[in-house]
Amino acid sequence: MEFNKRVVVAGAGKSGIGAAKLLLEHGAEVIIFDQNDKADKLEILHKLGDYDKAGVVVGKLEEALLDTIDLMVISPGISIEAPFTEAFRERRIPIWSEIELAYQMSKGTIAAITGTNGKTTTTALVGEICAAYCKSSFTVGNIGIPFTQIADRTTEDSMIVAEISSFQLEAIVDFQPKVSAVLNVTPDHLDRHHTFECYRDTKQKITMNQSKEQICVLNYDDMHTRGMAERIPATPVFFSRLTDLEQGVCLKDNQIVIRTEKEEYPVLFTEEMKLLGMHNIENYMAAIAISYYMGVPVEIIRKVCMEFKGVEHRIEFVKTVNGVNYYNDSKGTNPDAAIKGIQAMNRPTLLIGGGYDKKVPFDEWIESFDGKVRYLLLIGQTAETIAETARKHGFNDIIMKDNLEEAVQTCYELAEEGDAVLLSPACASWGQFDNYEQRGDLFKEYVRALPEH
Repeated sequence: MEFNKRVVVAGAGKSGIGAAKLLLEHGAEVIIFDQNDKADKLEILHKLGDYDKAGVVVGKLEEALLDTIDLMVISPGISIEAPFTEAFRERRIPIWSEIELAYQMSKGTIAAITGTNGKTTTTALVGEICAAYCKSSFTVGNIGIPFTQIADRTTEDSMIVAEISSFQLEAIVDFQPKVSAVLNVTPDHLDRHHTFECYRDTKQKITMNQSKEQICVLNYDDMHTRGMAERIPATPVFFSRLTDLEQGVCLKDNQIVIRTEKEEYPVLFTEEMKLLGMHNIENYMAAIAISYYMGVPVEIIRKVCMEFKGVEHRIEFVKTVNGVNYYNDSKGTNPDAAIKGIQAMNRPTLLIGGGYDKKVPFDEWIESFDGKVRYLLLIGQTAETIAETARKHGFNDIIMKDNLEEAVQTCYELAEEGDAVLLSPACASWGQFDNYEQRGDLFKEYVRALPEH
């Protein structure tokens, strides 16, 4: 498919470069735009590899250039409300997200998964299930591989499993998955979406182009996702850990079952799961529902679910040192995710939290400690805010540290045999780290360097 347009790709990160490469492959004229006027143009071109046809603009887009543009593809790290986007809207230039571009250029069927928490674990599990069933299977999106990177490798028989963030949904146009899923919605990214209602509605956009013949998997136990069932064009399918559903995916005597109008299919017992925590039962349920409606046989779903070992940085066991278990939950980037982290602990816990301020409240996180947290060690921009919230709720065993390495060392000194040390920050990593992966990797590095007595 030729794409004879002049396109601005906003953002020079992984998604932006993936979009630029795909466009260039299909004959588009590409200009990569970075708002940072100090960005290195040669470094951006170097990321493109052999593509010397792309232009690079940093700092500001000139009016004369804007008048020649047919389309803008915006990276998820850039808000659709960024000041420079207004010039495109004024000229009625279409604005696409990177996943919209990938959708337009790809083939096959898509399972698209969003939600505040559990996206990566659920996407990884669905990805493994689909890979066991389909030779041409791809797991992409917010999980780490841009959808645009694999779009040209897809065929009509391909199965694409995509983790989709609210940022990526801001600028979809025709994006239409065969199966969509909204796992849950709790306050997050309010610094960008401003209100919870806007954030919730952006998540719901994942289903806006679906038909009644297509499926949206929703969490019955979350009032916000349950309410979406009445507003979406797709056919809703619920999963529930707490309610015995007539149809959908639920628990029956500690066994996850799929119930359709005509049949009931047992899948696996919860004790057969390798992952800790009630939230992971929900993740498995969602993955089972998504995979089933993507057309994967139940026996393949069961086999992969029994073998699945989870994803890095999500309640990931690191090491036992002097009888103390260390867990990396760096992916706990908001309070609700961090609540699930602490609920999964079955020992007295020294908890490391804090990071970038996304303007969300921490009250429910503190309340979830439930006598389990011995010390709360805080780092980063939100340290004082979290400490103030903790004291308000009567929790005073707080230790402030300058960085993660110091926090790990203090935990090592204070922890007693039978304790757990948990990195579950309830905050994004930006400011002190490039991303949550770097934060988790450093935590593991510091823990593995701890000496035994």
